[in-house]
Amino acid sequence: MDLGLLRTFVTVHRAGSFTRAAALLGLSQPAVTSQIRTLERQLGRPLFLRQARGVTPTTVGDELAHRAAPHLDALVAITETGRHGRVGGRTLHLAGPPELLALRALPALTPLVAEGLTLRTSLFPAAEESLDGLAAGRHDLALSTARPRGGLLTATPLCDEEHVLVAAPRWAARLAPEVLLSKGSVVLDQLPVIEVHESLPFVTRYWSAVFESKPAASATVVVPDLRAVLEVAASGAGLAVLPRYLCEEALESGRLVALLEPQVPPLRTYFLVVRAGTLALAHITRAYETLLRAAVDW
Repeated sequence: MDLGLLRTFVTVHRAGSFTRAAALLGLSQPAVTSQIRTLERQLGRPLFLRQARGVTPTTVGDELAHRAAPHLDALVAITETGRHGRVGGRTLHLAGPPELLALRALPALTPLVAEGLTLRTSLFPAAEESLDGLAAGRHDLALSTARPRGGLLTATPLCDEEHVLVAAPRWAARLAPEVLLSKGSVVLDQLPVIEVHESLPFVTRYWSAVFESKPAASATVVVPDLRAVLEVAASGAGLAVLPRYLCEEALESGRLVALLEPQVPPLRTYFLVVRAGTLALAHITRAYETLLRAAVDW
């Protein structure tokens, strides 16, 4: 059986779409369709059911993928063996939110850069954009707050991000913790809010977790970068909800004050996401493992 046909088949099985598989393989969609039909003729059985959105594997297709995929991945790994895990001369395409990449992921990958790895990053505040690019083959790894579905992408929990309600000292002086705990959202809804989007994603998540309600406020300042949100909050423009790793230094220096310290702080989990089969490539594996080890201290 032609290994090229099997490679195309496994890619379609993982992608769930002829169109997406064609993009990953660098082929045209008709070429992928033709190869799958050839394989189906050789086997005498249908491998996929065509649907309006993509394809679904038949029982025979699932069985063939289960048997063939590990061996195809092993063949890719064999071609990488001569590199002995070296990353020099390879390029890693990494996607994720700008703040986490800038302050956590990229510094952690610096040792690989010293070994000759080239890095290219794509900054996406929205998880869906990172995952779509990863699925389409534009990225090698993605940091995402969303766990993808399907067999094409594999997600591993990376770290938990604690969220903190903060403001400049002049606002905090007016808000005693006991007042906040007793009247909570009613008091805070009367203050100016700084956010990354009009929909108040960070504030809404915090309100839901701590006050079990939705904020009645609208944003006073909207800026799509949490680092800018921090600076605007520290200048005294209003309150904000920020990841603790991002505002820790400002809290320690007194530029910002945590308005509340709930017993169970709101958390958001980040996942390290990779396309199925690509961990056979040495440079992706090294970056993947490096980030997982570094995240233990995040």
